[in-house]
Formats: sequence, structure tokens, C-alpha cells
Amino acid sequence: MKSSRRKFIAQLGALGASTGLAGIAVATQNRESKNRRIPQPFTLTIFQTTDVHCQIHAHDELFWEDEKAVFRKTGGYANLKTFLDQQRKKIEHSFLIDTGDMFQGSELSVKTTGEAMIPILNALDYDLYLPGNWEVVYYKKTMQHLLGSLTAPKVCANMYHDAGDGKKGELIFPPYHIWTVNGVKIGFLGYTDHLVPIRQSPNYSKGIVYTKPEENLAHYVDVLKKKEECVFIAIIAHLGLSQQISLANHPACKGVDYILGGDTHERVRKPIQAKFAKVVEPGAFGSFVGKLKLHIENGKVVNDSYELMEVDAIKYPEAPEMKQLISKNESPYLENIQQVAGYSTLPLYRYFVIENTIDTMILEAISWQIPEVDIVLSNGFRFCPPRSTPDHTGNIPITNGFIFDMLPVDSNIRTGKVTGKQISEWLERELNNVFAADASQRFGGWVIKFKGMEVKFNAFGVEGRRVQSALVHGQPLSTNKIYKICACERDGDPDDILCRFKGVLETENTVFTLHDAMKNYLAANSPVTPTPPQSALALDAPATLLTQVSGVDYEFR
Repeated sequence: MKSSRRKFIAQLGALGASTGLAGIAVATQNRESKNRRIPQPFTLTIFQTTDVHCQIHAHDELFWEDEKAVFRKTGGYANLKTFLDQQRKKIEHSFLIDTGDMFQGSELSVKTTGEAMIPILNALDYDLYLPGNWEVVYYKKTMQHLLGSLTAPKVCANMYHDAGDGKKGELIFPPYHIWTVNGVKIGFLGYTDHLVPIRQSPNYSKGIVYTKPEENLAHYVDVLKKKEECVFIAIIAHLGLSQQISLANHPACKGVDYILGGDTHERVRKPIQAKFAKVVEPGAFGSFVGKLKLHIENGKVVNDSYELMEVDAIKYPEAPEMKQLISKNESPYLENIQQVAGYSTLPLYRYFVIENTIDTMILEAISWQIPEVDIVLSNGFRFCPPRSTPDHTGNIPITNGFIFDMLPVDSNIRTGKVTGKQISEWLERELNNVFAADASQRFGGWVIKFKGMEVKFNAFGVEGRRVQSALVHGQPLSTNKIYKICACERDGDPDDILCRFKGVLETENTVFTLHDAMKNYLAANSPVTPTPPQSALALDAPATLLTQVSGVDYEFR
């Protein structure tokens, strides 16, 4: 129709001025030009949460200010609801994403196998989700049910159904999602941690095949650019900040504008500019929301700005309807969640890369419960918000719910025997997982925790030669000596693997679980004072090191 109209106008013009119709043609063209409105500039805003780990209530949060720890109340889903409603009400075009670890991390989630989180998440009106590394904690079928029960779309381009013998079948989730506003397309491409089968208990992800993002990233960027005609491409990721920076420097990332990341709970306040994309990560536990603004002119993104916003629990009080929903879901379990198991005289936290009060307390509890071992080990977990507020006793209460926050998986405690040579090699591997010069080699966790051993090392030293000295109960680690160790059993590990040690001899499960050890220890020793003993001492980094990320303009605070 438009083509015919233009042809008719051209024919009128060709008749010449003598007919008097040329003026009609010009007037018609002028009216068409006036009616063809130039698109007005507008702004799009993307909000991001990640790694909330089922922390439904406002909690103590640690901030590093003036070289010391400062605690403030933040987070809580009812408070987050107030924050988001206030923010989105002021904005014409907004999009809310969560990039993983939504169903693991609290007693309520464990007792309901994640079900209690579904109505809470849906009430927050998310627009898009990415599964995190812990979404598989209740196994594949339950993961599909939980994520499938969320009303917003899910994306992930590197999780496949196992077609048999570890071969890739179809993708479990769509690889990407497109947000269209005023004809402008924003593409979101999802990638989760491909190391889940190694980092998590192997059985959790049974039936899923993971691939590295770079295996198909360039393909999907091409699809989003050329086929879908997206003007902006964001990777929503759950890979950890180091891995996300590495990916942003990889040639496959060419054409990507931002990586909106998660997993390592890092607080990026100023986007990290890598070779091909900018990288951000908005903390954890609902304490923060990332806010990315895109300014659009003539159908293109002309500039962007990013802000890490604190969800201050005082400034943003609980939304009544969300508070009521949370109370309804939690009430059957509330008495046990709030039951006090013991007390600490020190704030409990898990933010420093090398040693923390929470992990010190866990090691003390296991060592007290299983005294006949040489070395006690505990993973370098990051989840669990701090606890620093004393009750009427003047000490900090440790509830059953907080024990689940620290240890959501109540694993059996397992013992075994290894040689000094195995310990030495294991230490070097574990330290490289944290401090590898190549960011792509860094695992998401922090330094492994241990009791009974004292290790001095160079965090940023040469791979395989970081350990400078290692003592077991005051004596040098002997290469040929057999040592008895204990750690938690992982679901699906072979009998000869314990805490990523391979070839462990005489492995045996004890009658105690991690929760048993913690409750028994607190009942007999409360209040406890879990002072980090500097069993692991970095010679080239402070004990207050707050991030494993180096070589870029970034500071955790």
C-alpha cells in the first residue's frame, strides 16, 4: 500500500508544473515527512539480584570501611519487595533478573525442598532467571520442577540433557531471551558454571551435561546480532567474577556488551572493563541490587551507567503483603528455625578469602566431635550471611536456622588416610584453584579450611610452589607418613575420594553429621570464641584479603 502511494506521488510529479499537480505532490510529501515522527530518546533499566541463597529476612551484613568490618542490616525479601516497587514505579521501562542460587541456603528451603521459595520469587515479579550452581542441590528433576514453577522465563545456553554416556542432548532451557521496547531489542544470553559436577556433589547434577560458554557463545552472539537484530547483548552468568572476567577477554565474547554475573558474591561498584565486555556482580543475600541504565537514541544504545544499590532494611521496610506471604510459608518451621543451639562471643562471618570465624567454629566442632584424626577439613564455602547482633545475654545467638545457613547440606562426617605427599600435592592444587594467575583456572570458592595443620604460602607465587612450609601438630609434614583426615562426605563421590583428595585409603563414615557435630559442640562449649588461628598464613597477602580477583580495577567493600 505504501509502495503504491509513493509510486502515485512520483507519477503526479512527472506530469510537470504546467498541470498544477506538482504542487499537490510536494505538499503530500511534506505532510508524510511531518507524520513520520523521529523516535524520542528513552532509557531502559535492568535490575539484577543474585546469590540470595534463600535469605528471606533482613540480616546483618559486613562492609569493609576504613580498614575494618562494619555491620548493617540489609536484605530480606519483604524489604527487597519495597525497594524494587519504589524503584520500578519511578521508571517507565525496567527489567528484573536473578542470576542464580535461589533455592539453596536456608532451613526453610531444605525442609520444603525449595517449594517455599516459589511463591516468594513469583511475588517479586522477576522478568528472567538463570539457574545457578546450587540449583541442582535437590537433583535434576526437582530443579526442573522448581524453575518451571517460576512464572518468568529461564535461560541457559550450556546445560543439556544427558543423551547417554555423557553426550549432549537438547538444551534444558532456551539459550537466550529478548526484551523489546519501542522496537529496540535487548538480548540476554545465559551461562551457568560448567564446573558444577566438580564443585558440587556429583549426584546433584546427574543427567545434565555442562559445556564451557566459549563453545557456543560466538554462535549465539551472531544469532542475536544478525538474526534477532539486538542492539545490546548481555550475558547473564553464574560463573564467578574471575571466570566472568576471563570470558569477557575471550574472542568468543566479541559483540557482547555486558556480563551481569554471579556466584562469587563479589560487589562490583564500577564495571570492570575487559577486552570485549564490561563485567559486574551485585553481591549476595539480597543485600544489593545491581542497576544498569541504557540510554537509547535513534534505536541505538548511546551510553550506559551502572550502580550497585544497597537494600538498607531500615530505609526500605518490609512490604506488608510479602511479609505475610513469608510468614505463612515459614510458620510451620519457625519454632525450630529460631531455637537457639548456642552462642558466640564474636561476630560470625565468611567474607575473608583465607580464614573466617564461621569456618573456625565449624572446624572446632568437627575436631571436638571426632578427636582421633590428625587433620580436619572444611570446604571454602561463601554462602551464609554474617551474624553480629547479640541478644539479651550479651552474646550472639546461633540458632538451628543459622546452622542451616552455614551448612545447608547436612553431610555425614567421613574419615580416611592419606600420605604427606598427597597432602602436599592437594594443598598446591587447592591454592591454585583460588589464586591461579590465569583467571579461567580459578574455582569459585575460597581457601580450603583446615585444623591440625599450619601452612605458610605465597598466594600469588608460582603454581605448584606456593607452599613454603607445612606443619602437622607442630611437626614438618612428612612425605611418606600416613595421616588420618576427616571432612564431609559428598553425594556421588567414589569411596576413595574425600574433600577432592583422590586415592584416600580406609575411608569410613562416622555416625555423626555436620549438624550433629555443631549442635553437640555448642551444647557442651557455649559461648564459643572462634578466633581465626592463622592455620593458613599468606606471606604475600593480608589475613583480611576480601577477594581472589587481581590485576583489574576492583575492590571489595
